[in-house]
Amino acid sequence: MRDQLEDIQKHLDDGYGRAQELDKVELPVRFYKEVGVAPVENGFVVTLDGRATRTPGRKLPIVVPVAGIATTMAQEWAAQGERIDATTMPTVRLINAAIESGEETVPALRAEILKFAAGDLMLYRAESPMELVAEQEAVWDTALVALARHFGIRFQPTIGIVHQEQPAITLARLGESLENENLLVLTALVSITGLTGSGLLALGLWHKLFTPDHVWIAAHVDEDFQIGQWGEDEEAAYRRARRRIEFDAAARVLDQLRP
Repeated sequence: MRDQLEDIQKHLDDGYGRAQELDKVELPVRFYKEVGVAPVENGFVVTLDGRATRTPGRKLPIVVPVAGIATTMAQEWAAQGERIDATTMPTVRLINAAIESGEETVPALRAEILKFAAGDLMLYRAESPMELVAEQEAVWDTALVALARHFGIRFQPTIGIVHQEQPAITLARLGESLENENLLVLTALVSITGLTGSGLLALGLWHKLFTPDHVWIAAHVDEDFQIGQWGEDEEAAYRRARRRIEFDAAARVLDQLRP
């Protein structure tokens, strides 16, 4: 199960974690002219010259339950030039990763989100400098209060990096909130969790407690403080911009999957 979860993350990492390596690979030539969206029995498919797309690895049919997701994927296919650059197709890669992983990975996906939530970045606070302490309190305390009220739970933040056990009832209720979520939702949540380092922010986004912009700001409180102190590194800025593209794609998928 863990191997399957790591394979999902490998697909999600394409386009930002290994962007420089991918840039060195010769991109495949575009082989299609027309891109479309078609309804099928269980949802919608993207078509290339009339043929439904399949996943690149296991060659599985790509069927999504919502027309909006298929339309976004079709737009990514249509935007390709003479060569196909997978790093510019975050929604296609996210959906491919979910379908290739299969329903058997659902328990592992839930566990991954909960693992991050149990040791969430918002629960571990700086002791100094006071400017950073104040910023963490202003942004993270607001988020934790919203989550606590929504789920009827409490958190135990701590100062430093020594592990702080969270209340068992808190983790149990967060786990219950994921019980009925499907493969696509969980894959998008795992992507957001990995990109932000926060399972709690991912859950808050799914439950509409936070906007995507609020989640992104909260995930980068420490980083933004360091940028304010020392300036921004060009390579780090590039990686962050690529992560934001992946984040926005996953957030849009979640939005389109809501009832």
